[in-house]
Amino acid sequence: MLKLVSRESELYDADAPVTAEELLAQVANGDREAFAELYDRLAPRVLGLVVRLLRDHAQSEEVTQEIFLEIWQNATRYDRSKGGASTWILTMAHRRAVDRVRSAQAGRDRDTKVGIRDFRPEYDSVSESVEIRIEHERVQRALGRLTELQRQAVQLAYYGGFSHSEVAAMLNVPVGTVKTRLRDGMIRLRDELGVAS
Repeated sequence: MLKLVSRESELYDADAPVTAEELLAQVANGDREAFAELYDRLAPRVLGLVVRLLRDHAQSEEVTQEIFLEIWQNATRYDRSKGGASTWILTMAHRRAVDRVRSAQAGRDRDTKVGIRDFRPEYDSVSESVEIRIEHERVQRALGRLTELQRQAVQLAYYGGFSHSEVAAMLNVPVGTVKTRLRDGMIRLRDELGVAS
């Protein structure tokens, strides 16, 4: 025989399962048994949704626990007129999982930026000193192969830092002659050092 009871001035079948909306209303009043039943009923669906988004089962279990804690704390905010309880809970789960994904990505981005900023490539001062000395010797040999006039012009202009007109005055020659000596000297240095033009 069907046993009818009154709930909120309506008649319900006493043997019919309680809806998620009814359980959520009871949770809003602090009913722990209703919360346990709601958890047993919806936790597998919530966990499944979260695992699909996070792909990490342990982290998904943690997020699922956070979601049910939020349900316990915020059940009074549920509004039946805006949708079903399952939809409300699954929407909350989706948002929480997406927030976790974004947070994890932001953390990885931050770690990458810090890693790049703090990266110090290995520095071998002995090796660099040797390379500089060898390069200096090559340049000295190449300068030695220039004519005396070319070497004077190059040394004054590039090592001394003098302008073309200053070099011309120091060597007592026209500026055009200085430019020609510099050009010819640099071409010869380039060829001696094997530098592509």
